[in-house]
Amino acid sequence: MCIHRLPLRESVMWPSSRCPHCRAQLKPYDNIPVVSYLMLRGRCRSCGNAISAQYPIIELLTGILFFSAFMLFDPPLLYQRLLFACAMVVLFVIDLEHRILPDVITLPGIILGLIFSFFLPPGWLDSLIGLVVGGGSLWLMGEIYFRLRHEEGMGFGDVKMLAMIGAFLGWKLMLLTLVLSSFIGSIVGVAMIVLKRGDMKYALPFGTFLAVGALVAAVAGDRIVSWYASFYY
Repeated sequence: MCIHRLPLRESVMWPSSRCPHCRAQLKPYDNIPVVSYLMLRGRCRSCGNAISAQYPIIELLTGILFFSAFMLFDPPLLYQRLLFACAMVVLFVIDLEHRILPDVITLPGIILGLIFSFFLPPGWLDSLIGLVVGGGSLWLMGEIYFRLRHEEGMGFGDVKMLAMIGAFLGWKLMLLTLVLSSFIGSIVGVAMIVLKRGDMKYALPFGTFLAVGALVAAVAGDRIVSWYASFYY
């Protein structure tokens, strides 16, 4: 619902779930994640139009993330990680489809991440550094690119998203997120050039790659950082 409605500037509270084609309100039994899609064979009960496969895919992905979080984290850190994962899923798809990262997620996310840090890892100092360095580094890279090339190279939504990631995960995992997302983005960019789907100036949805990197960092970041640091001891 957030993925569909936020780019349209619609309320996520009202009205209740409905078919995007005929606007018919969904019955509770037609709104069960994944199961309803399979029971309806991918079509609206009212108008018969096809339901996008995006819905069950996202529902399944979110379910996997929730199960993984329950296995890996204990309360209250569990609740922080679940909230963070939901935000990353929404930002991942919205940026992929619309090339925007809604302030309604990133700005409250920065505040919530910092508030959580007073009671949970990574601690308020690491969170504050992650927030400032995360947002500041992307802003600086974008500003340098603009001064050199006289064209936008980094959206400000990406700046706010990385600041949010830094607030939730701290500066170490924020840097890991930046490295992972840049690596993934480079691979995708080269693949698109090879397949002739884009060129060197094609605008990739960097927020999508940030979301992937952040989820990896949130789950396995500490182990990755420890493994990397072991080369210097």
